[in-house]
Amino acid sequence: MLSRTVVVGAGQAAVALIAKLRALDPDRRITLIGDEPVVPYQRPPLSKDYLKGELPADGLSLRPRDWFEGQGIELRLGRSAIAIDRAAKTLCLDDGAVVGYDHLALCLGSEPRRLPAAVGGSLAGVYVLRRRADADALRPALAGASRVLIVGGGYVGLEVAAVVSGAGRTVTVLEAAPRILHRVAAEPTSDYFRELHRRNGVRLLEGIGLVALSGQDRVARAILSDGSELPVDLVLVGIGTAPVVELAARAGLAVENGIAVDDRCRTSDPSIVAAGDCTSVPHAGGRIRLESVQNAIAQGETAASTLCGRESPYRPKPWFWSNQYDVRLQIAGLSTGYDATLVRPGKRPGSQSVWYFRRSSLIAVDAINEPATYMVGRKLIEADITPAEAHLTDPGFLLNSLIRW
Repeated sequence: MLSRTVVVGAGQAAVALIAKLRALDPDRRITLIGDEPVVPYQRPPLSKDYLKGELPADGLSLRPRDWFEGQGIELRLGRSAIAIDRAAKTLCLDDGAVVGYDHLALCLGSEPRRLPAAVGGSLAGVYVLRRRADADALRPALAGASRVLIVGGGYVGLEVAAVVSGAGRTVTVLEAAPRILHRVAAEPTSDYFRELHRRNGVRLLEGIGLVALSGQDRVARAILSDGSELPVDLVLVGIGTAPVVELAARAGLAVENGIAVDDRCRTSDPSIVAAGDCTSVPHAGGRIRLESVQNAIAQGETAASTLCGRESPYRPKPWFWSNQYDVRLQIAGLSTGYDATLVRPGKRPGSQSVWYFRRSSLIAVDAINEPATYMVGRKLIEADITPAEAHLTDPGFLLNSLIRW
């Protein structure tokens, strides 16, 4: 009997895992279980081109359906896994089906944090944005809204603000932290995007929290922590995500801010691997959870190699991006724990880069409309090279001269 691997989850990590697994083992039986009724798709465009209506649904797909058929992948879409029997090596689905496995891969992703019903989170007109169905519901609702409140000044909230600002709408971004992007970027990057959004007519309220939403069945007002009230037609909640761990936790797998995996993507059960947003990985003596396309792909491929006995450690060196208006932010590395920053002016108006250091070592770069600088920064981080401050502050110095290409 051929070995059977069951993959639960249908996002970027799952597709990367399946593609690598099939390349390494052409004969293995592979089943993909996803709780959405569509083939796996990209999530980043949901808050950008897809929300704008500039990218069709087919353009979101990571692979067309016939690719899965051609690779011999059994698809069970629109089905949820509700229980794992680790002793019997079976998975119970929400339709009562029981699926056996030799190896199980959990690529469960993350879910948006929602406002409690007690503060108005269940009112009509309150949205989150994580799945295609969320964007499909949000897009027509935005078309009829003139007063939009976005709760949360992170990347998703700011991307949506960039999409919906203008056209006579009043757009307000509410951030309880002292500044937008507080958790993920240094002040120079926050300052840049604050000014960008203000130039485009977005109202930013920083250091002010949401107390409650109110309305007669449908949201009509937002009550803020400074005592003020805002009339609103639509609210988008973008206050972060939480890893989907319930299935793993019920099965007794180790969970620590995500499904805990080692540097080979192995869980606490030798027959189960996990990859993507639902996991926490070893890093710098602790554990971190990363939400990025790069991490999902790298972990998915690492998990596939582990399943085939070709283990190689995964060392996170992530990269991210965000598009807002005509600005492209590209991030190399992970700025967590930085203790110093340096701003390098760009070569064109409106461009710059922010360089992050921890104990005098380069750990991350925010490149704003600076794609060449981003590539150089990424190469420097991967090679553990820290440029001299004199080189970074000299706009005429060619940073790529520090790298062997």
